[in-house]
Amino acid sequence: MTLHIFNPEHDLALAANLSNFTAPHAGRQLRADLGFIPALWAAEDDRVLVENVEDAEQRFLLLAHRPFHGFIEKEQIWKEPITGVSVWGWDPAICAFLRRQGVEDSLLPTEAQTATIRELSSRRYAMQLLSQLREPGTVGEAMMATTVVEVERQLVVHGHIVVKALWSSSGRGVRFMEATISSHDTGWVRNVIDRQGAVMVEPYYKKVEDFGMEFESDGEGRVSYLGLSLFQTSGGAYTGNVLASEEDKQGMISSYIPTDLLNTIQEKICAWTGALFKGRYQGPFGVDMMVVARENEEGFLLQPCVEINLRRTMGHVALSLTPFLNGLPKTMCIDYENNRYKICVKR
Repeated sequence: MTLHIFNPEHDLALAANLSNFTAPHAGRQLRADLGFIPALWAAEDDRVLVENVEDAEQRFLLLAHRPFHGFIEKEQIWKEPITGVSVWGWDPAICAFLRRQGVEDSLLPTEAQTATIRELSSRRYAMQLLSQLREPGTVGEAMMATTVVEVERQLVVHGHIVVKALWSSSGRGVRFMEATISSHDTGWVRNVIDRQGAVMVEPYYKKVEDFGMEFESDGEGRVSYLGLSLFQTSGGAYTGNVLASEEDKQGMISSYIPTDLLNTIQEKICAWTGALFKGRYQGPFGVDMMVVARENEEGFLLQPCVEINLRRTMGHVALSLTPFLNGLPKTMCIDYENNRYKICVKR
């Protein structure tokens, strides 16, 4: 029996690196309102942690059109014969929470293992992967800066840059700078470098489409490709995913990027991450990408690694939800209505 937990505050918790981390209100509410999501991939006899069982059963039935009777509240965890734990993402805060609920240490990653997951989640590794994915038809470069002066030099070189904290979440920790760096941005860069040791700097590219690839690592050197994730963002924050067959999604992307190039990138990611994660990470992850417009000419290029999400993603949710839907492609989105988050499917 596996206990599943949706902890969408994971990225912020990982950045804070605290066992007693308290998520912002929005993160806590997202977890409370959408805690039923793991029932999409849980086995029939598994358990899914939610804040209100009756509410979760009703909302899951509306989404997936099938019942799930394995929802439990935190007061019940210690009573269940749990033999495994599956979370959205592992960090010190979720481990501390589970220990307080009576979950045995043998079912949780050690401090050293969570430290490794945090290290692998750094944008340093996204930069390294990007350097391995250079192919005709791709674009992308990145560098680490440990001083404001280094950031300013990159701004002079490129004119328009994106500066990212090494650990951040959903558009937070990302700044766009053009022509000059403001005093406000200078202070932000210094603060991030003080806390995290560096920032990552990239040239700004004119984005046309967001998308990604979803994977699963077995922790022993093998990485499996699960499918494409065509998603939308607003202000850097996730807003929705296309629900469609792989053939349909490939058709949508192939209008910009050749399928052969996508296949090559997929194979390279599997090989590189398989070696990197061997003995270090087992579980789902995603690689975000984007289609960008060519400068001064027609056509498009692929930026093949915007970031690595070393956790489950909404792309995984979309892949899990797709088999329950028939007919034309649809859109899965997260709305905020009547003071609650709601996951819904629209035509």
